[in-house]
Amino acid sequence: MWRLGELTEALMGNTLILSQVDVHSLLTIEECMTAVENAFRTLAEGKTQPPKVLGLHVQEGGLHIKAGVMQLNRYYIVAKLNSNFPANPARHHLPTIQGVVTVFDADNGELLALMDSIAITIIRTGAATGVAAKHLARTNAESITICGCGNQGLISLQAILSVRKLIRVFLYDTNARQMQALSDEVSSLYPQLEIIQADTLRSAVKKSDIVVTCTPSTLPLIDLEDVSPGTFIAAVGADSEHKNEIHPRLVAASKVVTDLTVQSAAIGDLHHAIKKGFVALSHVHAELGEVVAGKKPGRTNDEEVIIFDSTGTALQDVAAASIVYERALAKKFGTSFNLVSQA
Repeated sequence: MWRLGELTEALMGNTLILSQVDVHSLLTIEECMTAVENAFRTLAEGKTQPPKVLGLHVQEGGLHIKAGVMQLNRYYIVAKLNSNFPANPARHHLPTIQGVVTVFDADNGELLALMDSIAITIIRTGAATGVAAKHLARTNAESITICGCGNQGLISLQAILSVRKLIRVFLYDTNARQMQALSDEVSSLYPQLEIIQADTLRSAVKKSDIVVTCTPSTLPLIDLEDVSPGTFIAAVGADSEHKNEIHPRLVAASKVVTDLTVQSAAIGDLHHAIKKGFVALSHVHAELGEVVAGKKPGRTNDEEVIIFDSTGTALQDVAAASIVYERALAKKFGTSFNLVSQA
């Protein structure tokens, strides 16, 4: 088995190509949670620069470019280019999200890897949800609602199950077939859990200690009166200024923790609450990294409702992609080729 340094030298000048299957084979939700938690802490401690985002929009969707840099086992720049077209599954039989993660050496600019972005996005987003639940959900939480029964719903549940002892799972989706499919999969993976397919989202949320929303909705799904005291809400779906899952009234009445406040104010549920005059930017209690680093408190009592406004940051991509790249080298996964023509 080659050592990482030896493999890196051997592949100098080559770019490693990694598929969605490769990414899933090389990255677990538990280790991604550890890496993502460290990324949030590193940012809060001022040990890396804030990530950047660029959004472009067309009639049926758009493209987000998210870039970040971190010093890990080596110094990485990672940029993710994701297209997001919500009508794709029904209209074109294509995924909503398609794209690529690019991994560069931050010391010399070498393009080290190109990898599928769907798997990276799903896993690192679920990891952030799990980290947020670890710090912000009640320690005695037993019930959860998953609103949006796609891949993000499953990985979110898996992440939270690693930090909380749940006994009951409510599932809700406007697509009954998709809700049934997730119910079957969760029942198979976790036979100890009680799985309930909810007739209405409100009835499920009212009975839940934790709520995860991971939909492409452009209209609020959860309002103030839907939520019981002490609920933790991970609002995952809103990652553009047009998407909205949490009503501004609920945002205003809750403790708000963001992944990156400036980004949430631009493209998250916080954006809508600010735009409609329900809150100011000062309403944000903390960024998740500040809670992880102990700079600000997380949950202080069992009655407060806490919203994690998760828009997805490039540092999560750096944390996840670096694991995939280094493990691919060690296990000789993927295909390498030289993008620079040789004379």
